[in-house]
Amino acid sequence: MKDTMLCRRMFLKSSAFFAATLVGAKSAFAKFMEGGGVPEGKLSLYNVNCKERLTVTYRNGLGEYCDDALQALNWIFRCHHTNETTAMDLRVLEYLNRLDNSLGGGNEIHIISGYRSPEYNARLRSRSAGVAKDSLHMKGMAIDLAIPRIGLDRIRHTALALAAGGVGYYPQSGFVHIDSGLFRAW
Repeated sequence: MKDTMLCRRMFLKSSAFFAATLVGAKSAFAKFMEGGGVPEGKLSLYNVNCKERLTVTYRNGLGEYCDDALQALNWIFRCHHTNETTAMDLRVLEYLNRLDNSLGGGNEIHIISGYRSPEYNARLRSRSAGVAKDSLHMKGMAIDLAIPRIGLDRIRHTALALAAGGVGYYPQSGFVHIDSGLFRAW
């Protein structure tokens, strides 16, 4: 019962935020208010660096977020270099969920990079000019990913069509970057 109360409180706190942040689509809250409900927010993830899997429903069909599920997501998206976590931005989680659903849903998404500690980002930056000094990864707003059996071209094209944030294409490195910043592509 306590978890249900926490999830309901989280829903009330986040519904306005959620409604304001989903770019290019009706928000879950608006659909809920119309009586249509929304699909569950469900993700199946594999962190390639930590060799860990997680399948979790972080938002129910009424638009209510579950704190325990969000904490589990924060852990799987942690910086594998330092084991530090951050609260992942709900917008990037929803973007990832929309991307997965647009690709048929139920895919195991391979996380190449989620949250990066400032220390780890600086280390990567010293090795590559392609790592931003103020990377959105350090704010829990970016995810580098691949999905087995789905080509990177298709992932990129689908992410671009959603226009919900940044989309970076790294075919040589084997991943697509999505983030909850402004819509842009590279």
